[in-house]
Amino acid sequence: MHKTIATPVILAAAVGFAATAQAAEWTMATPYGDASFHTKNVKQFAEDVSEATDGELTINVHSGGSLVAHGEIKPSVRRGTIEAGEVFLSVLSNEDPIFEVDTLPGVAGSYEEAFALWEATKPIISELFANQGMMPLYAVAWPSQGIYTDFELNDPDQFEGLRVRAPNINTQRFVNYLGGNPTETEESDIPTAFSTGRVDAMITSTSTGNSMTAWDYVSHYTDANLWLPKNIVFINQRAFDRLDEATQEAVLEAAARAEERGWQMSRDDNDASAEALQENGITVSTPNDEVAAALQAAGDRLFSDWEERADDTAKQVLEEYRSQRDD
Repeated sequence: MHKTIATPVILAAAVGFAATAQAAEWTMATPYGDASFHTKNVKQFAEDVSEATDGELTINVHSGGSLVAHGEIKPSVRRGTIEAGEVFLSVLSNEDPIFEVDTLPGVAGSYEEAFALWEATKPIISELFANQGMMPLYAVAWPSQGIYTDFELNDPDQFEGLRVRAPNINTQRFVNYLGGNPTETEESDIPTAFSTGRVDAMITSTSTGNSMTAWDYVSHYTDANLWLPKNIVFINQRAFDRLDEATQEAVLEAAARAEERGWQMSRDDNDASAEALQENGITVSTPNDEVAAALQAAGDRLFSDWEERADDTAKQVLEEYRSQRDD
């Protein structure tokens, strides 16, 4: 009987085919540009995954809303059109009030408190994502939010009729309570919105002000420390389940490193961006007593509104967090 002996060339080809067959390629969308520290962190996460898996999982990051618009990222990941995405967590507030808890004034006023709030709310947020076939990987806070204007903000009456860029529903409510007119504008559209007169001011971080060269269209930044909102990075659960155990572990380990690295990047970017604003001629100040009182009153209304809409579970989670924070 004739016995066929596989040659080294055939064996090598077979091994190569097996490796190719097992390799996976994911598509990831983020609405933020390459200058954003969030995007830099996401790209490092993708590199870490590729390196840890020897290329068995490649994550192709599409930044700046170039592939999928911000509002369509989560639905696209849910459907499996793309495998991974990043969004501003509070843009999901129309689904559940827990998603906007990090945009409530006074709830978390420091990085330490913001991270504790994430830890407290992560279980319920993860469950909501799981119910839709997705899994959060990590979340990273933006620097605290302030107010950019082309004038010195020293009187609450200046908010009346002011067209303010507000990136989520909660910020829009906040602007309304101040007497302004909120305008929803994506980060990438900020320069155009100012140049065409669609907005007169914006509520955002030092980081966004720096990356969007805010000094081209405003002159003042009021460091109001309103809240520290987060971005969340998440994946399609079915795509994750198709990975072998070693690759799954590599993804989760890279995500843990991305979360730790991202929070430090946020701190560093806040410091560098604040300096950049001043170096480029923007006057940075804190609210005077009158403006601070108006911001507080609007914040109180915002919190009361949230309590009316939130279910008992969300309110209990927040209450437990605040209890631990105040101990």
